[in-house]
Amino acid sequence: MAAAGASGGQTIGRSSFSRVAVSTAASSSTSAGVKLGPNGATFVSSGIPDLDRILGGGFLLGSVVMVMEDSDAPHHLLLLRSFMAQGVVHKQPLLFAGPMKEPRLFLGTLPAPVASSKEDGRQRVMGAGTSSDGRTSDEALRIAWQYKKYFGEDKTSHAEHKDNKQEFSNDFDLRKPLERHLLSSQNIECISTQDGDTLGELQDRCSTFLSKHLRKDGGNLIAGRIAIQSLCAPQCGYFEKDWDMVSFIRSLKAMVRSSNAVAVITFPNAILSSSFCKRWQHLADTLLSIKAIPDEDKDLAKLLTGYQDMVGFLHVHKVAQTNSQVPVILEASTFSLKLRKRRSLVLERLNQAPVDGSAGPSHAASASCSSSSQGSQLDF
Repeated sequence: MAAAGASGGQTIGRSSFSRVAVSTAASSSTSAGVKLGPNGATFVSSGIPDLDRILGGGFLLGSVVMVMEDSDAPHHLLLLRSFMAQGVVHKQPLLFAGPMKEPRLFLGTLPAPVASSKEDGRQRVMGAGTSSDGRTSDEALRIAWQYKKYFGEDKTSHAEHKDNKQEFSNDFDLRKPLERHLLSSQNIECISTQDGDTLGELQDRCSTFLSKHLRKDGGNLIAGRIAIQSLCAPQCGYFEKDWDMVSFIRSLKAMVRSSNAVAVITFPNAILSSSFCKRWQHLADTLLSIKAIPDEDKDLAKLLTGYQDMVGFLHVHKVAQTNSQVPVILEASTFSLKLRKRRSLVLERLNQAPVDGSAGPSHAASASCSSSSQGSQLDF
């Protein structure tokens, strides 16, 4: 009884509809760069906030993301670098494989995060609140004190959890390289796929890397990232071994599925045969393709708005899902890839340019909607 009275005494002054601090604490147990989603899904950021929003939260943990490259321009590197840079910023383990002799040199091309203006805006609001006579600041403190009795300590924990959500994805400045001290971490591994005649070494490195991030219940969730550039590039020694590459993707997909990691693979689909290209696409959990825009396409410039700022198109073919049989239906599947202030990647839905109303066919089409010329404006 005494224990019950003590526990009852702790809840005096709190409403029965007050928030429970346990749920917030449980969600805050995840590490930086990991976000919980519906149906038990867990996401890591792709490094592009707009792409995270389009995919419903980011790249699904335990999935394989494949990006079909464009033979005309290396725009797939924008996605790969953003994905890798986001993992480095969050201090997540990273394994990179590329068709080059010194793959660690590729880390020097990773972009740095854009300085967030949220803190500056918060400071401006706080500075504006403290006026010369102190009335505004006193009023803010009085309002905050009144709400504190309803939320208690949950308000602070909820605010901290909200800040963690804001740090889930960063905008990256493509003109500014990542700081060198972040690249010297022991959590970053690199392997070259140029000299190897087989995929055995790459598969062993991926297996060792993923064995450190097996999926476990409870505890702090640390996500790993695997980035493989141009898996079937002609520079690789296993270039003509199609079935070996398919077998590698199947093995990697099985290992990633049982781990807390995400694998992103880019491949030039133009050099693959149509049958093997379809096999690769089928093995992907999330499938994306990127296409460059010609420098001067007058017909396309008349059709789309903001054509001058576009650098390419991103097409979403398939989105990974877990614990659900309902397919993911997107509002749009093709998006324009733009550079905001020539430094940050932005994805936008395609908007058709306004049609000139002086054209004759448009008037004829609009007039055919009415049953008669003397009908009202609501007739169709």
